[in-house]
Amino acid sequence: MAVISLDNPVVQSYIVYSAILALKLLFLSPLTGMTRMARGVFANPEDVQSFKKGKVKFDDPAVERIRRAHLNDLENIPAFWVLGALYLTTNPVASWATLLFRVYTAGRVLHTIVYAVKPLPQPSRAIAFFIPFVIMVYMGVQVVLYYITAL
Repeated sequence: MAVISLDNPVVQSYIVYSAILALKLLFLSPLTGMTRMARGVFANPEDVQSFKKGKVKFDDPAVERIRRAHLNDLENIPAFWVLGALYLTTNPVASWATLLFRVYTAGRVLHTIVYAVKPLPQPSRAIAFFIPFVIMVYMGVQVVLYYITAL
């Protein structure tokens, strides 16, 4: 098992890309709120009263698109954090692990852009989803294989 140390370049890479993903995830909440305010659609009656205009609406297409992108992140990024942390313990080659973390992060950022910010036709969103997904599967398989052979 690899020694997990903050001096390890793989650990440093994991920390940087995990922080970028966390910031991206946090960014979607205010984006949802700004879109709600711009479109005058809110999820709660007290929000309508606070802004003195707008209406309660749960199916605004622009707001729902951002919410779905956010939900997709909430379903996928925590799995990356777990699998990435476990992958660190397999003592991966630093350049390869950094490439995986970098491509995963770029894919998730691209997924948000093509889904929530500037919707593009398929297969752009599918590609931006599946490349990071394959990376997670790869890391998970590597962890399992590493520890099965150690048994």
